[in-house]
Amino acid sequence: MFKYLVSLYGWGEESVCLSETEINNNPEVIVESEIGKILGKVKRVSEEDEEYGRYNRMNIVRIATKKDMIVFRNNSEKRKSILKKCRKEAKKLGLDMKFVDICITLGKGTIVVSFISDGRIDFRQLVKNLSGTFHCSIKMHQIGSRDEARKLGGCGVCGKELCCSKFLGNIPSISTEMAKIQQVAQRGSDRISGVCGRLLCCLSYEADQYREMMKGMPEIGSKVKTEKGQGEIVEINPLKREIKVKIDNLNNEYIIIKKEEI
Repeated sequence: MFKYLVSLYGWGEESVCLSETEINNNPEVIVESEIGKILGKVKRVSEEDEEYGRYNRMNIVRIATKKDMIVFRNNSEKRKSILKKCRKEAKKLGLDMKFVDICITLGKGTIVVSFISDGRIDFRQLVKNLSGTFHCSIKMHQIGSRDEARKLGGCGVCGKELCCSKFLGNIPSISTEMAKIQQVAQRGSDRISGVCGRLLCCLSYEADQYREMMKGMPEIGSKVKTEKGQGEIVEINPLKREIKVKIDNLNNEYIIIKKEEI
């Protein structure tokens, strides 16, 4: 069984897709996903399970035909009008929903509506109204702000394309502990948050390495004894294994020492 990394059109994700036959020249393919058959483009061969373990697994049905491409283009042209109708119907029903994107599957043409909401929404009447208008199956897919950023794309504070939309598979869980261990939590939430308003995904990239380097290091704010007297740790540089200490004297002297010098 051959494995390929495939970018799924209209779904804003990448997945590792399996195929019984080898596929060359990075073509468009039809993928069997959880929502039905959708179009995708083969990006590269998946070789290492560890590297691609974060991606969802799906199956490649076949290489896309000209007819598939025409259907996909026609569906894409309908997305704006469907989104407009969704917003209008939700407003009528008084539903607090932010509609993000529309994905129309191939074949029977199921419409999957991605939306954001602060809580649970009873959208049964909305689905009924939309089904009567478009005469097809409607599925509502509630997503979070991270998923919204992935679908819409954009640039991060680093000036590069958002990691979640460029190469991340399943979005990892980010915690404030990752910011603390890398000593960036004190910068404030605005400095360590992405365009989605959540903690930056890149905080997870080096968290494990920082945890390893911080083993055995004292905590900031703790009291230590040095050759120049007792002081308080105000800063730690895990890369250099250095500690900045404020000595308890009238001069408010600061010194930088190695961990072994405590």
